[in-house]
Amino acid sequence: MSHDTDKLIRQLSLVAFLMAERRPITARDVKSNVEGYSEMSDEAFARRFYSDRAELIALGVPLHSQRDEFTGEELYTLRSDEYFLPQLDLEDEELAALQTALYLLEGQFAYAEPLRLALQNLALGRPGFAGVPTEAARSVEVLDPDYSPEMPGRLAKLEGAISKQRTIKFDYWSIARDELSERTLNPFALLPDNGIWYVVGQDLEREDIRTFRVSRIRGDIKFATRRERDFRTPTDFDIEKYRGRPPWQVGDIVGEARIDVRGDTAWWVQRTYGDIGRLEDGVFVTDYSSIEQLTSWVLRQDGRAVPLEPDVLRREVATSLRRVRDRHEGQAELPANEAPPARVDGIVERPAGPVAPERFAVLQALLAFLLAACGEEKDAEFPVSTLLERFPSIPAEELEEHLSLLNLVNFGGGCYTIYAELRDDVVHVDKELWGDTFRMPPRLTPLEARAIRLALEYVGPMIAADAHTPLGKVRKKLEDTFGQFELAQTPEPQVEREEEDLISTLARGMREHRLVEIEYLKESETTPSLRVVEPYQLERQMPNWYVHTWDRTSEGERSFRLDRMRSAHLSKEKFTPREGFEPTRLAGAGSARVHYSQEIARFEIERGARRLADGSALREISVGSYEWLESDILSKRGEAVVLEPDELRSRIAARARELAKELGVDRMRVKV
Repeated sequence: MSHDTDKLIRQLSLVAFLMAERRPITARDVKSNVEGYSEMSDEAFARRFYSDRAELIALGVPLHSQRDEFTGEELYTLRSDEYFLPQLDLEDEELAALQTALYLLEGQFAYAEPLRLALQNLALGRPGFAGVPTEAARSVEVLDPDYSPEMPGRLAKLEGAISKQRTIKFDYWSIARDELSERTLNPFALLPDNGIWYVVGQDLEREDIRTFRVSRIRGDIKFATRRERDFRTPTDFDIEKYRGRPPWQVGDIVGEARIDVRGDTAWWVQRTYGDIGRLEDGVFVTDYSSIEQLTSWVLRQDGRAVPLEPDVLRREVATSLRRVRDRHEGQAELPANEAPPARVDGIVERPAGPVAPERFAVLQALLAFLLAACGEEKDAEFPVSTLLERFPSIPAEELEEHLSLLNLVNFGGGCYTIYAELRDDVVHVDKELWGDTFRMPPRLTPLEARAIRLALEYVGPMIAADAHTPLGKVRKKLEDTFGQFELAQTPEPQVEREEEDLISTLARGMREHRLVEIEYLKESETTPSLRVVEPYQLERQMPNWYVHTWDRTSEGERSFRLDRMRSAHLSKEKFTPREGFEPTRLAGAGSARVHYSQEIARFEIERGARRLADGSALREISVGSYEWLESDILSKRGEAVVLEPDELRSRIAARARELAKELGVDRMRVKV
């Protein structure tokens, strides 16, 4: 047997022995009665037993120890009420909604397998769990722009290093310096923020906690040592401090800005940025670390945000608008030729699978499933296909090995639980002496709990809509099942109640084919408008939600971003779905060629632009609205120039001139 298999047999046997004995036991008891320890020397036993205990505790197995006041020996216990999932009061609709989450996330969610195993445990013994998702769920698309073929493997390697507390080395492209260098990191946590994955940890060369974007890691992620553990995550580490920061607050804070955002724009700013700043009589007050990034945000608002203080912000806005205007007047300059493909040196990154559930957890769940299949009987049999459908993380060719391993759990210790074997395409199960002890599903591991939290963040409002239950209620029930774990390494799901209510209304409109009246604040306008729409499809384009509709108010295909929607009300009037109508977010899309200067080219290349020979970049952009593109070009502060169409160049030049007057910076002395 492999070292890993030996360890699994020891750990599962230790759990079986502790659960069977139901009394405090000593280390001597363990060495004598638990499969895998008896042949060891005392020194080897002490080392292995300590390591196994630590791993089991990290996996969420509530193994307790206390010292005997008379003998001084350490006594070990494992209470069954803490080992198994508590009785979970999830309604069938709520459980089916969680299945919908898995359905929606399949294919672009690196944590799909731990999520599947968690749901398997939650649903053990419940009928109808694998039902067909609702019609509304079929009309939801989840897109993750940061996802790539390499991303699941990187997340899997980082997840393993975090759980084992192992130091890692990797090559990292620092985009700000356009430099590739090796980093050595003690990884503390993985953080999804605004649709982008980051790893946060102690950078050993810089002796500081740093944040690294996972998509900028190059090549293999390797362990720096051969030790079983290299560090301990600081007890005061809190991942929440590293999320939700807007671009102008990344880095050391250098000042405070005041920006006038009166009227309905103030409502949107409060909803979007209320956690990182404050509103004072229509003035948005925010700390900043980068005046350039704050300028970009002001310009993106296209007149709905007026800079008041500090003066350096007003000057940077004036300079940026002058630069935008000058670079869009007259004839567009010809860009350089496209650069040849980059030469790739070194070892190509080996493909790796998504984040896999811990093998110990899979075996726990498999044992519970096999015993539940027996029910009150002594044995059971069912098709192999049933088992493989329930446990996709077990390859078909490894199923027999998994069953054999369970057959060995504390066989020599006399408290074995099951005997299972494959005969042709049928699984035969015999419940053994201690089988009934393990018929209930085990508690979720921290990894499974993280998978559920991430699913709640990705598609939580859709779960609530499908369950016909507020998300907070579903989440509370779920977190009661793993509340014992310290999940400081996993951020709290950030789901706004307003967003949840909007999706619930729109999903119902899709399901029942009913019109919905929405109050919408368009990005380029200062007051909301009322629209009556036929809702057809929801889309989660990380980090935003969109609804694709036929807008009866404008009699055309329109898409709306939910964070700009003030309200949505279901009408009594029904609509007949338009035959062959397939709405998209870029309905009636226009196109433009945009050139990016060397100053920002690497950031745009990361988003799909083509590298040019002089270090700049070029992109052909399809957009649903030129108004959006105007705001985007303004936000680039003159470092992005539209080459064509000519009429858009003229519009942007004129808008930059008008905006300088609107913001009161047209007469400021600038340096371009």
